[in-house]
Amino acid sequence: MRVKTGPYRHRRHKKIRELAAGYRMSRHRLHRQASDAILHAGEYAFTGRKDKKGAFRRLWITRINAALSAANLPYSRFIAGLKKAKIELDRKILADLAVSDQQTFKLILDKVKSS
Repeated sequence: MRVKTGPYRHRRHKKIRELAAGYRMSRHRLHRQASDAILHAGEYAFTGRKDKKGAFRRLWITRINAALSAANLPYSRFIAGLKKAKIELDRKILADLAVSDQQTFKLILDKVKSS
């Protein structure tokens, strides 16, 4: 006696269709199109998570650079000065200081200039 895959296949297909809910046209209705759409969505989500990190880094650098333009100090010299002064703050913290706490950022800037 052979085993048929009816209920099992139905469950698997239903799971795929539930993941593809909200997709347009046949991508949410038909199993093969839904399966392909989910695979592509997963790839885009994966690369998107990597791209987001770079986008935030660019944003932080832009914010730091905007704060440095008032002091007439190029970004590259500022980062080199940080390393020379052995100040180990990352760009995220520096950008936050540049936006929310200008006095502290100015103190860091003075230390960088003196070193």
